[in-house]
Amino acid sequence: MKRPGTIMRTVLALGLMLLGTTLAAAEKYPDRPVKIIVAFQAGQATDQAARIFAQKLTEMYGQSFYVENRPGAASIIGTEIAARAAPDGYTLFMGSSGSLAVNPGLYRKLPYDPIKDFVPISRMLIVPFFLVVTPDFPANNLSQLIAHLKTRPGEVDFASAGNGASNHLSMELFMSSTGVRMAHIPYKSSPAAVTDLLGGRIPIMFDTGPVLLPYVKAGKLRAIAVGSTSRQSAAPDLPTVAESGFPGFEAVGWAGLVAPAGTPKAIVDQLSAAVRKIASEPGFRDKLIGAELQATTPEEFADYIRSEGRKWAQVVKQSGAQMLD
Repeated sequence: MKRPGTIMRTVLALGLMLLGTTLAAAEKYPDRPVKIIVAFQAGQATDQAARIFAQKLTEMYGQSFYVENRPGAASIIGTEIAARAAPDGYTLFMGSSGSLAVNPGLYRKLPYDPIKDFVPISRMLIVPFFLVVTPDFPANNLSQLIAHLKTRPGEVDFASAGNGASNHLSMELFMSSTGVRMAHIPYKSSPAAVTDLLGGRIPIMFDTGPVLLPYVKAGKLRAIAVGSTSRQSAAPDLPTVAESGFPGFEAVGWAGLVAPAGTPKAIVDQLSAAVRKIASEPGFRDKLIGAELQATTPEEFADYIRSEGRKWAQVVKQSGAQMLD
């Protein structure tokens, strides 16, 4: 029979052996290509950010980091695939406010748990939502827009990336805050919705700066307001919804890197440091038009995901958006 001291020494030795193996794996990481799953189609803001960071990580590590798009079901399909991936650091997930914070408050049943199934690496950016209309829409500012919509309750359509998508709920929040009513036309993705917006088939939409601002600058869309609490450097003359008579209004998305739960902490910490280093590089901010770089530690990102989950659950309840199966 082993003595307690012998058992403790054995446990300690095994623990040190496991730690040594984990650190050795982190030192060699990555020794093969790393996949970053994006739960949206190519061209959406989260996808654009993932590709920019993937390119920089590839340059930093000398090993390929590449994006795999797995869109569908308001990002649920891609998120579940990422959650079930091997926790070895070779499958990462570019999570978003929709997948990690909005969906838990919107869906009664999800095939993943954003807290239990993922380990945060770093939040990467905040993405304000811009409210835009087609060039021929009879409103040049927010007060004119609201006045127009109030004379036509439920008659004007707005587009979104799908039921429960962040830009859908942002518009629900806008309607409940301003007292207007519009008809929701959900699409399968933001690019599909923007295509119809540019074609004049849908007159109004909330979406991110990386998606919409190039069309605004080209004169193909008209920006009415931004949903962040402060004006954006990419459109400094554009007022916020909050300053236009609705204090406290905020509609922003965000994106950040997470990994399947169980991914070695040494790899998580290494990737987090790499993301923060990339985000601090001079000139890198200019690559993300309409987005704010805000890289964080894993611990800071974990706290943020929890607080955002509570916030959006309350938004869903207050806005009247229906819980979905």
